[in-house]
Amino acid sequence: MSRNAQLIILALLGWVLPAGAADAPSAPAGSPAPRVVVVQGHGLLNAFLPDDAKVAEAFNLGLEHFTGAATVPAAWLTLVKTNDVVGLKVFSPPGELCGTRPAVIRAITRGLLAAGVPRTQIVIWDKRAEDLRAAGYFDLGEELGVPVAGAMQAGFDTNTFYLPDSPVIGTLVWGDQEFGQTNRGVGKKSFVSKLVCQRLTKIISIAPLLNENSAGVCGHFYSLAMGSVDNTHRFENDSARLAMALPEIVALPAVGDHVVLNVTDALLGQYQGGPAGFLQYSTVMNQLWFSHDPVALDVLAQQELAQARRRFHAPDFQANWEMYTNAALLQLGQNQPARIPVEIIR
Repeated sequence: MSRNAQLIILALLGWVLPAGAADAPSAPAGSPAPRVVVVQGHGLLNAFLPDDAKVAEAFNLGLEHFTGAATVPAAWLTLVKTNDVVGLKVFSPPGELCGTRPAVIRAITRGLLAAGVPRTQIVIWDKRAEDLRAAGYFDLGEELGVPVAGAMQAGFDTNTFYLPDSPVIGTLVWGDQEFGQTNRGVGKKSFVSKLVCQRLTKIISIAPLLNENSAGVCGHFYSLAMGSVDNTHRFENDSARLAMALPEIVALPAVGDHVVLNVTDALLGQYQGGPAGFLQYSTVMNQLWFSHDPVALDVLAQQELAQARRRFHAPDFQANWEMYTNAALLQLGQNQPARIPVEIIR
């Protein structure tokens, strides 16, 4: 199929290329086409509040279709084993309405329990415990009987870290491993949380469809990378540094190699104001996206948010396309929208 034909099909499906995407360098030759499944639900939200039963039904439909399994437990057992410690990576700073929604995590947790994964081996996590608490995740953990953990509170492994080729030394803050130290070389490394590299054996990344001005979207790269390591202030609010750092952090074996599934929580799409939550800049989508490819999902998220900004006449901004070019060069996924087949089920 020609590239023009692929673009026409994407347009008919409602996907719009973000600025610069058509001319962006592609993934390395021979990169396999990713598989993306989009579940289009109906009435999953009521006045911005998720309907737990409908969300679970839509999620399970998508999971079965994505894995090809006949039942939810069987679907999960294609991704994890019952002796795994499974981390559910949420993005909680925007709160339960605009961040990863607890209804999606409730559906995932109940599915894992049905598959035989013990409650003590399912961990809902994000970088900071205070964000998890404010978003209702500690209450959810108590309801489901599963642990909830902050990566920062778990401490950092001094033997596992990200060290850029050209280190930028930022201002260390309380909670960073080297905060308060003054010896030479302090601030060049970002250490990986002990939760991520020592406790969890599998990670499921669940990211909201939410814009972020420097990264473009609070997607799987932003959520997982920023949540897994310390000393991230040197990257924040600098699109060029994020474009280099986030793919390289996800490429660390201690981080990205644990990820077995990426789910974009597109029940709601917030096209402006992120990473804080602003419902006035949001549109109801009633969708859940599934893929093994975080690059593909984040690229499609960029598309969808760009389309929403145009639809609602919101100010546009240049997407951080360089991040996904770098991710493709690291063979983390496909960054060309025309090479991302999307299966839509209803």
